Amino acid sequence: MQSTRFGKPNQKEEPLSQVETQSLFKHFGEVKAVDGVDIVSSDEEFLVLLGPSGCGKTTLLRMIAGLEKPTSGDILIGGQVVTHLPPRARGIAMVFQSYALYPHMTIYKNIAFPLKAMGMAKDDMKKKVDWSASMLAIERLLQRKPRELSGGERQRVALARALVREPNVFLLDEPLSNLDAKLRTSAREELYRFQKDVSITTIYVTHDQVEAMGMGDRIAVMNAGKVRQLGTPDEVYSDPADMFVAGFLGSPPMNLIETPDRIVGFRPESFLPQQMHEGIGDLVSLPFTVTRIENLGADRLVYGKLEERFGHAAVIANLPTSFTSYAIETKQRYDFAVPRKDVKFFDPRTELRAEPIPL
Repeated sequence: MQSTRFGKPNQKEEPLSQVETQSLFKHFGEVKAVDGVDIVSSDEEFLVLLGPSGCGKTTLLRMIAGLEKPTSGDILIGGQVVTHLPPRARGIAMVFQSYALYPHMTIYKNIAFPLKAMGMAKDDMKKKVDWSASMLAIERLLQRKPRELSGGERQRVALARALVREPNVFLLDEPLSNLDAKLRTSAREELYRFQKDVSITTIYVTHDQVEAMGMGDRIAVMNAGKVRQLGTPDEVYSDPADMFVAGFLGSPPMNLIETPDRIVGFRPESFLPQQMHEGIGDLVSLPFTVTRIENLGADRLVYGKLEERFGHAAVIANLPTSFTSYAIETKQRYDFAVPRKDVKFFDPRTELRAEPIPL
């Protein structure tokens, strides 16, 4: 089946919507908000910029949008250098955290606003608005005002308003952060399916690792203005490039244990009673004493300390509650283990991945 974009068959001459940053810097006085970022997206990719507050992800997005001027470096969209072009000339559409809807206008007029600014004829404008509204299933809302809509409906309106411009690139700055937890789950699924349906390269900023892991084709994990790792959700989670990525992703995060030569890391869900690793021959045995247990419904978080050779380091195991044949009690010592393939090693000086050592 031939894929379509904006309801039209894809043409070979259609410009690519690949986004690239080359040695991009942004300084605010002495602060390096973005510190030499090199990223290349794939065409039609859902790329997530993930990191804590202040890591530079929104500043990076705003530079791609043309809302911030880089201190140095270049930005390319579709192979064209756009570093000094205004936002309207970049072929992008941006959806902000606040949605920025005009409260005195109907939803129809909110969606049509960028088309009206372009001087589009009324009949063509109506076709575009109806089309984008149908893509996001908000046709019944067109005559309402923003105050009459739920948070999820406002988010769809903001997307529809961006869509009518037929951008090459969507830039989304934490568009789900104003929604409650239940609505965020359904909105995340809707947004993911929408992006795949319209096949627009999308760069999405979030500090929420669940959003990043659930929606991103790839994730750029950022901290202190730098991209610490760029990879698929499985790559950044299972094969972290450094201790920051290892500690930032996961709830609870990776256990990190200091030894004289290395920092040893393993995920809580890999740290299980030895009998639960049945069929896995190459295990690292890590007996530990349980100090506390948290029952969280589907999971049990088991807190404890390792034996003396690991400095009595505090670690966490994540056990499925359904595993009831192995009773766990506090103040007891148990034989736990981790598959050797799941153990990661880091250099304590650079905090980067390092060669394994015997355990």
